[in-house]
Amino acid sequence: MSMSIALHAVLPPAAATPRRRPTRLRASSTEAPASGEKGQEDTDRKSGTGMRRRRRRAKKVQEVGLEALYDDGFGEATVRDYFDALRATPLDGGGGGGPPRWFCPVECGPPAVHAPPLLLFLPGIDGVGMELIMQHKSLGKVFEVRCLHIPVNDRTPYEGLLQIMEESVKYEHNLSPNRPIYIIGDSFGGCLALSLASRNPEIDLVLILVNPATSFAKTPLQAILPLLEMVPSNLPVTLPHLLRYLIGDPLKMAMVSIQNNTSPQDTLESFSDSLSSMLPLLSEFGHIVRMDTLVWKLKLLMSGVDYTNSRLNAVQAEILLLASGNDNLPPSGEADRLFKALKSCKVRYFRTSSDRLLMESSFNLLTVIKGASMYRQGKQRDTITDFLPPTISEFKRTFGEDFKLLHHLLSPVMLSTLRNGKIVRGLAGVPDKGPVLLVGYHQLLAMEITSMAEEFLREKKAVLRTLAHPVFFVGNYEILRQELSFFDVVPLYGGVQVSPINTYRLFERDEFVLLYPGGIREALHRKDEDYQLFWPDQPEFVRMAAQFGVTVIPFGCVGEDDMLEIVLDYNELKNIPYIRETIESFNQDCPGVRSTVKGEEGNQVLHLPAVLPKLPGRLYYLFGKPIEMKGMDGVQRDRESANQLYLDIKSEVENIMSYLKRKREQDPYRSITARTFYQATWGVTAQIPTFEP
Repeated sequence: MSMSIALHAVLPPAAATPRRRPTRLRASSTEAPASGEKGQEDTDRKSGTGMRRRRRRAKKVQEVGLEALYDDGFGEATVRDYFDALRATPLDGGGGGGPPRWFCPVECGPPAVHAPPLLLFLPGIDGVGMELIMQHKSLGKVFEVRCLHIPVNDRTPYEGLLQIMEESVKYEHNLSPNRPIYIIGDSFGGCLALSLASRNPEIDLVLILVNPATSFAKTPLQAILPLLEMVPSNLPVTLPHLLRYLIGDPLKMAMVSIQNNTSPQDTLESFSDSLSSMLPLLSEFGHIVRMDTLVWKLKLLMSGVDYTNSRLNAVQAEILLLASGNDNLPPSGEADRLFKALKSCKVRYFRTSSDRLLMESSFNLLTVIKGASMYRQGKQRDTITDFLPPTISEFKRTFGEDFKLLHHLLSPVMLSTLRNGKIVRGLAGVPDKGPVLLVGYHQLLAMEITSMAEEFLREKKAVLRTLAHPVFFVGNYEILRQELSFFDVVPLYGGVQVSPINTYRLFERDEFVLLYPGGIREALHRKDEDYQLFWPDQPEFVRMAAQFGVTVIPFGCVGEDDMLEIVLDYNELKNIPYIRETIESFNQDCPGVRSTVKGEEGNQVLHLPAVLPKLPGRLYYLFGKPIEMKGMDGVQRDRESANQLYLDIKSEVENIMSYLKRKREQDPYRSITARTFYQATWGVTAQIPTFEP
């Protein structure tokens, strides 16, 4: 790839009014209908016409959307492509001159989603604008991407840069006032993004700040700046220590381009090739950039930092702050300072990453945005219509790396029931298309969800839309969220906040819905409560399932008693003074579920039981015989019929777990020792046998 190709889609200078492609002028699917349409919907709702209309609309949205496990192109570009692009950029005073300008990277291609939001990238102090190159293809699927290029010899002051960006942002906002504008600011670009947001609180901005340089005043370079001003202005900048402030540390950048799963010999060879390709560029760049340019850029950075820090309290934008652990900008504590100073800010820490976070081969920016529930197409995030399905690269990362060891230790067995009652291995008994409602038992600490999500994606290409507790979506629990924690994995793989309206809309879109009627009361059960169902008395889901003709599949899962042993449960933890206050404080800030339900079913207290691991046994799933709700009109009208069906489903879940507890005794590979020996003989990819159903 060359920069000449990448810049072939250059827009007019940023000070001018940027033009937009006509194909991008479609209205967002999340916009509210006109008043006449809303009135018509209210009328249609009573007759049933509205439901058919909404279902047709929902299916249309699905048809123009992305399929599960689509190829996002992440990983195709490397840090070497960045240096090739940098080398192709005209850096001399003639070709590199001109005002700052926007360009559209051709690698992004046309967006694959309906009405994508606009994404503007603001570069670091080097101003090249290609630091996002490893993210271009994945971001280009769901955003309309534009990057800012500031020529090396440009002398536009800080407020002049702000004015340039402000004109573009206001133009885009006036053109599509209901479409959010995402701004990714890297280092110096983070200061620009914050300053821009402080000046335009009325515009819907979403800021993604990557190691913002707001703490530049605390760096050693601040102290030596007066000495640099005494150096002859036409002297080339050849010192690596000074160049790193412009284009990064070559040693770190060579390291981040190396794959983690390579052998030591391949790692050394890759590092050598990467470094050898960078050093000539550094020499070339150092001879082109003069000392007066370096001094100018450092002063520009200083003025930007001062301007930004003085206006943090005016920032109203939604913010996601990404902080590297091995970075000097910001140093430790800077991310915490910004988190406290900004009104709406989420933080993700990448403690083993360098300051060139966007250049790391394992860092997928789109995954982080999705996991933090920050992607939206309208003024408000809609967890149903704004959901982006997991990509093939995310699937390989999550289940091929992050949960690989857990999957190996538990070796889950998936069984399903055909319509004739025969039990088979795999998911053949589960319908290929929705709407499907999976109703079952919630294991301790929700240990069963990851394997289910993996298998449904692998075999059915279906995303499980888990109806989850509000703690995953509401409240500010950023101290729990470092990198991609389980709090981010849940929304990333389809989780939505449990509510009747969300269930209704998921059925409307023919989704695969996962419901745990026992909720966290089952997932955080007490001692001696293994495999007990804590379902409420009222049939919460039966009537709605009948209304949409949903296929209900009761399922059970056993094996938690083979993995973990509860040492201290809630009844014991609440008697420990400090822990009791912590649990109470945490639950006060989080919306509850079934707070009006009496008894144990309504005792949904969030806490973390103390557990000890056991020698891992095996995890067993059985999906029962499908229950077709289509045509069950009597269930909708008759409360007694609905209650009886609800009790039948609950009884079936209990029978399934009893069956699995009995049959697992016949599994010759229930112990991890037997499974390890089998894989040593037949290979790690071989499917380990189990009992005969």
